[in-house]
Amino acid sequence: MEEKLIERLESAVARLEALSLRSGGVAVSGGDDSAATDPSIVAFDDFIGTCFGRVSSAAEKIGGQVLEVTRILEQALNVQKELLIKIKQTRKPDLAGLAEFLKPLNEVVMKANAMTEGRRSDFFNHLKAAADSLAALFWIAYTGKECGMSMPIAHVEESWQMAEFYCNKILVQYKSKDPNHVEWAKALKDLYLPGLRDYVKSHYPLGPVWSTTGKATASAPSKAPAPSAPAPPPPPPASFFSSESSQPSSSKPKEGMAAVFQEISSGKSVTAGLKKVTNDMKAKNRSDRTGIVAVAAKEGRAGAPSFSKAGPPKLELQMGRKWAVENQIGKKNLVIDDCDAKQSVYIFGCKDSVLHIQGKVNNITIDKCTKMGVVFTDVVAACEIVNCNGVEVQCQGSAPTISVDNTGGCQLYLSKDSLGASITTAKSSEINVLVPGAEPGGDLVEHALPQQFIHAFKDGQFETTPVSHSGG
Repeated sequence: MEEKLIERLESAVARLEALSLRSGGVAVSGGDDSAATDPSIVAFDDFIGTCFGRVSSAAEKIGGQVLEVTRILEQALNVQKELLIKIKQTRKPDLAGLAEFLKPLNEVVMKANAMTEGRRSDFFNHLKAAADSLAALFWIAYTGKECGMSMPIAHVEESWQMAEFYCNKILVQYKSKDPNHVEWAKALKDLYLPGLRDYVKSHYPLGPVWSTTGKATASAPSKAPAPSAPAPPPPPPASFFSSESSQPSSSKPKEGMAAVFQEISSGKSVTAGLKKVTNDMKAKNRSDRTGIVAVAAKEGRAGAPSFSKAGPPKLELQMGRKWAVENQIGKKNLVIDDCDAKQSVYIFGCKDSVLHIQGKVNNITIDKCTKMGVVFTDVVAACEIVNCNGVEVQCQGSAPTISVDNTGGCQLYLSKDSLGASITTAKSSEINVLVPGAEPGGDLVEHALPQQFIHAFKDGQFETTPVSHSGG
């Protein structure tokens, strides 16, 4: 009982503080008493006191940038109240006049957006949630179906979706850390849904109602250039009957290939400036042009690093979940050592390389690789080999499932802990599995997995057995 009473008192205090700040903040200029006491304006005051009071109370407990951006949010609500009062005293403006009318609200929104720029702070999600949510206040700009906006109610709901992404991040981040941040995020959502949405639905479902007898909204003055001498008129367009086109073409100097042909047909000695090529200048008679490629040049090209045409080489952790090893060619010392059981490894387009995975991972996929070697310790789910050619895979720990699909040439090395692995093959050939021998420290024993099968129809069903070859 006492806790409920304390909550009600805190809510009442927060509401009184919000009302006092609004009374000392933005003043309504030129407004009359009838507009300020209109039921829609009174309802807007109630909406701010009821819904915004929770946001302000939680922000006071958090402090810092969260409190600062919350005060900007309060300023935006006060500016919207001022605009709602002005709408009842102003005739509907044109597009330029509407932009000037909404300028005070736009300035507050820009102030909130400025807090999200620059170096990212610890409360970035709070700043983005508050700044993005202010777009919902522009439902006041709806002037009709031709304005390009959604209806006011739909605009509020759609605008909140932009802020909800960051609001959900706050709920996840502080779920078990700080209840004040959770309360701030929940109160911010309630401010718009259902708070602002229900207010717009009750009073302005078709947009703001402008006055028919009020004063007109002044458009922003355009910056006119300083008075000067009138500019000269533009040149007239070219005409087919201009004096320039009436001149004979022979009197104009020719350009490009026309000039070349004109000089050739002129009868002048066009070869006068050319030099004579003697026998010692011909390539077949030069001793420095033997036509044999030097060994050093050939080795230089062979030793140059090669890259896959598919893209640049890549070895990185993506989104903290997936290791991407792509387009590695001729790299024998690739290592992944900082991994855990929640991460997967995807190997794609690698050739003539070796990768060591030091640690337990969730899943390993080897796709479109040629002459690739992979050595891993443990895998939780499965090791998949797809669309490969001539690969070698060694399991030093345990692996419940190994899958080989559409692969030609695959060597599997199993440890004692992975002998119970389930090996699945499909559309593959030349698959050999090497397992430890019976004696400790002995040689590995190689087993070839069958790739040919006999299907016989017996007792109403097909029986499949691998082909066995017997020596002659």
